[in-house]
Amino acid sequence: MSEKQRTLAKEISLNGKGLHTGINATITFKPAPANHGYKFCRTDLPGKPLIDALAENVTDTSRGTTLVQNNASVSTIEHALAALHGLRVDNALIELNGPEAPIMGGASWAFVKAIKDAGIKDLKEERNYFTVKQKIVFSDEEHGVDLIVYPDDHLSINVLIDYNSKILGNQYAILDSIDDFEEEICNSRTFVFFHELEPLFKMGLIKGGDLDNAIVILEKEVEQAEIDRIAKLFNRPGITTHTAGILNNTELRYPNEPARHKLLDIMGDLSLVGMPIKGKVVATRPGHYANTRLAKLMRQEMKKTLSKRNIPVYDPSLPPVFTIEDIKKKLPHRFPFLMVDKIISIDENTVVGIKNITFNEPFFQGHFPDEPVMPGVLLVEALAQCGGILVLNNIEDPEKYSTYFLKIDKLKFKRKVIPGDTVILKMEMIEPSRRGIVTMYGQAFVGNTLAVEGEMTAQVIKNK
Repeated sequence: MSEKQRTLAKEISLNGKGLHTGINATITFKPAPANHGYKFCRTDLPGKPLIDALAENVTDTSRGTTLVQNNASVSTIEHALAALHGLRVDNALIELNGPEAPIMGGASWAFVKAIKDAGIKDLKEERNYFTVKQKIVFSDEEHGVDLIVYPDDHLSINVLIDYNSKILGNQYAILDSIDDFEEEICNSRTFVFFHELEPLFKMGLIKGGDLDNAIVILEKEVEQAEIDRIAKLFNRPGITTHTAGILNNTELRYPNEPARHKLLDIMGDLSLVGMPIKGKVVATRPGHYANTRLAKLMRQEMKKTLSKRNIPVYDPSLPPVFTIEDIKKKLPHRFPFLMVDKIISIDENTVVGIKNITFNEPFFQGHFPDEPVMPGVLLVEALAQCGGILVLNNIEDPEKYSTYFLKIDKLKFKRKVIPGDTVILKMEMIEPSRRGIVTMYGQAFVGNTLAVEGEMTAQVIKNK
């Protein structure tokens, strides 16, 4: 059954202080058109820059999720995004007049209530899903972190947390259906260990913390004087419990509230995939870094899926964007190793080039004399050279730079390339360039048939 995209019926605002900055800010959820997705707008900055809520814009995950784009940032945005995601709101403009979203009690309930008060309406356009077709894994063996997404016909999430804590123990949380988010998950608060409070405070974090924003877990008995000292930092006197357990400033809403909050964080971070997900998420010891890395992996798979649907069309009667002479000004390669004859399309994220294959190619003499086949490694090199043109196209004096392979992943050869073939080379950015490191998805076609595909990571280095 088809589903319609949804947005808010009207705008609504909330005000509160940021957990880490302590800065008061107003967050306003506004209706947005179909296929808009989630975007933040920093209304306090010149030009009111927009920040797309997408995984590639994540820059920091130390104690929350931070996005940066257009020289602007927003932080601790996961609880607000979880509310939109959990209520199946596909499109929203989120205005923020400060650097950090208000913490609003350390959960998503206040955001959920506001969105429901504003109302939710259907749009005319159909909802698009990212449907998981094969297992996607992010793993960090050193820290015992594993996040796996399996194919399924709807979103479900299983979470296991284990902090080697006698108080917490091993905790599980399960969301079988997104329809249960409001009832089962959105009211679960963030948590922190008592011994973390002072170091975080001294790091300049949790400036907006007041011991009402989080569950504070006491791992062992602490003298009342120590509790008083920490409580004074947060202007919260009157805490007397000094036995191990949960400080008496609060009571748990669920026996497994910490695990449920970790599931809430996953909901917020996985909204950065850019569309709702059909898949089963199984997460062991998740955190913002792992969550957003998994979201990036899913976006990479999404982009590859979309790219496969968009096979480049080559019309030799049209003039190229770059001729061979233009290419020689951008790449240092020369005979017999220049593998791109012309560029027929290029924009900020994608390039399409052409390599004409003739029997005169020198490698056919040995590969193979009686059955000429273009070596797969040279097809990969041709794709890499196309990718180099894409990267260098936005750099001043590109002839002063070179690109070098760092990694090749998931490389697959689908078809032989032989004399007489015209190879269409397509390279697409799957992560923005950071510190000269770029990751691209490459495909080589002969006609409409895929010959090679794979992911390539390279570094741009200025020549000596």
